[in-house]
Amino acid sequence: MDKEFVGSSQKAVVTASVVLFNTPRTQLERLFKAIFESECVKIFYIIDNSPNDAMRILQEIYSAAQTKIRYIHNANLGYGASHNLAMQEAIEQDADYHVVLNPDIYFEANVLSELIRFMDANTDAAYVLPRVEYPNGELQYLCKLLPTPADLIFRRFLPKSWGKKRDDRYCLKASGYDKVMNPPCLSGCFMFMRLSVLKEHDIFFDDGYFMYCEDFDLIRRLHRVAKTLYYPNVKIVHDHARESYKNRAMLRAHIKSAVRYFCKWGWCFDRERREMNKRCLREIGGVR
Repeated sequence: MDKEFVGSSQKAVVTASVVLFNTPRTQLERLFKAIFESECVKIFYIIDNSPNDAMRILQEIYSAAQTKIRYIHNANLGYGASHNLAMQEAIEQDADYHVVLNPDIYFEANVLSELIRFMDANTDAAYVLPRVEYPNGELQYLCKLLPTPADLIFRRFLPKSWGKKRDDRYCLKASGYDKVMNPPCLSGCFMFMRLSVLKEHDIFFDDGYFMYCEDFDLIRRLHRVAKTLYYPNVKIVHDHARESYKNRAMLRAHIKSAVRYFCKWGWCFDRERREMNKRCLREIGGVR
């Protein structure tokens, strides 16, 4: 893939990927509109894990777009393993940045170009998450400390009032979400990543997670070697349905992934978690 030059500076090559599983066409059209209007993405990977390849038609519908559609109908390997296919191919294509997207995301045309400028200016960062809102404009608190088992149990299974103080600390609410932060754990709904860091340190999604917690695992490993930043000056919309709160199968998948996460990193004893969380709280100031 050729890289374009503007003046004496190199224009970044950006790729993106989304994983589908019986995803509504209307939802996809919002995301496609955001991608194409941004005019930043060179290749948009659609990894379709649905039983049939009916969405292959999107490659034909958008064949004239500036962004190239790369459609992959795939066995359902899971969320992270599917995105790995796109990220590894993007590295082979010599892309600079890659964006992992949920299908329920949409944003204004300037968002990706602003994030490119931000990452170009912050070369010690491997990942950036913008401000994330619900469709009604309400802020989503997606910057987090590395979780303990109690953090996830309290917020999922107990009344909100019982664990409010713990949950507010876990989600860094006292930070105000109005400045750049470097948390060790961020949401995977929109993952803008520097591919050179992934390549150098061989950091990709752990294929052992089918769904849920794969983002926590990946960002934790990125945070070891570079900054993982929250940047509130641009925003995206996440039409989040919280499926694991409504669907028993999704809840079981969430629990299974959480068990894998804590078996991998530690349940009660996790020195790295304690040190990363302490540093994060110290950096943002005023949070205990």
